[in-house]
Amino acid sequence: MAKSEVPVVVLNAGKEKSASRNHPWIFSGAIHHVVGEPKAGDTVEVRSAHGEFLGLAAYSSESQIRCRLWTFQERTPIDRDFFSKIIDRAINNRLCRGFDVHDPKSAFRLINAENDGIPGCIVDKYADILSIEILSVGAERFRQTLYELLVEKIHPRGILERCDSDVRVKEGLPLRKQAVYGDVPKIPVEMIENGIKFDVDVWNGHKTGYYLDQRDARFNVGKYAKAKHVLNCFSYTGGFGLFALQNGAKLVTEVDVSKDALAIAESLIQKNGFDKANVELVEADVFAYLRKCRDSRKTFDLIVLDPPKFIESKSHLEKGARGYKDINLLALKLLAPHGMLATFSCSGLMEMNLFQKIVADAALDAHRNVQIIERFGQPSDHPVKTSFPEGQYLKGLLLQAD
Repeated sequence: MAKSEVPVVVLNAGKEKSASRNHPWIFSGAIHHVVGEPKAGDTVEVRSAHGEFLGLAAYSSESQIRCRLWTFQERTPIDRDFFSKIIDRAINNRLCRGFDVHDPKSAFRLINAENDGIPGCIVDKYADILSIEILSVGAERFRQTLYELLVEKIHPRGILERCDSDVRVKEGLPLRKQAVYGDVPKIPVEMIENGIKFDVDVWNGHKTGYYLDQRDARFNVGKYAKAKHVLNCFSYTGGFGLFALQNGAKLVTEVDVSKDALAIAESLIQKNGFDKANVELVEADVFAYLRKCRDSRKTFDLIVLDPPKFIESKSHLEKGARGYKDINLLALKLLAPHGMLATFSCSGLMEMNLFQKIVADAALDAHRNVQIIERFGQPSDHPVKTSFPEGQYLKGLLLQAD
């Protein structure tokens, strides 16, 4: 084995296949032994049982993902220049896809973690504010370098750390939420998405402030809403409902368990100049509300199911699958003749084929003949690296019943 100036992680025989195919994760069970004493976030070499160089990675002593690979190339310093090139590539790729980092009102994902070459780091742009989520010890080690580079290249008004996800606990990292550069207002930040104005609470909103990954779906589903009664479940701040109203929906019913989210939804209706008479805001548990509608034989022309993640780990897969089956069964029973259902899963462990099978089983149990009209995934600012299929977490189906 060649001598190295950095610690070396040696894999068990036969465990080098994923790394040789540029997959960025090395799990603890794949490791035979470690040469040296790397600390959390240190850069290590990853080598096969035969000494073959596989890549340079950030080492974690706490996570089951023991190594997250930075590069598969030898003699590549993991330094400021390395990250500068990654950020430049991400910016240029977004520009090619129509996303301008200097647009003062746009919102999109600038860095999509492993898929953009910085494992465990998410950078979302909301107007002139960057909201950043760091979920790995490697990205944590270089956080200050990343922030400095983002300031140099993008010149944001402010940068907010939204490092308050419980995922950080698995990496042995503390929870943190703080402004790290410039001015990050406590009041919502206004951004525009496909002609609709949104107020994003970057400090307290879900994820980094908002669900940017549903941009394309909101726009595409909205096109089917003309003159229809639309039920938007797990509505949060009402994104799907706003695009339904933009396209001439007759009535939009927004259902969410959060009173605060519904209050924001109501303010956005007014901000965008829509008639409040065409909107019904319902504070309720979605499962309970759907059962109530079923019992009263209420129907809708278009239903949107965009629930939170039902599956956090493989041990939750069966229970989560039942949850998806139950909620889709209820929704399908509420569809009017020729009604449509837009149904989604953001659970990364729920593969599209399984999701489609669950929905098909729900249709059978609901005694509805259903066709798939469209399939949905992540928008182009949420790319998926071909060597990292786990990056494809969002999937959705647009169905129409007879």
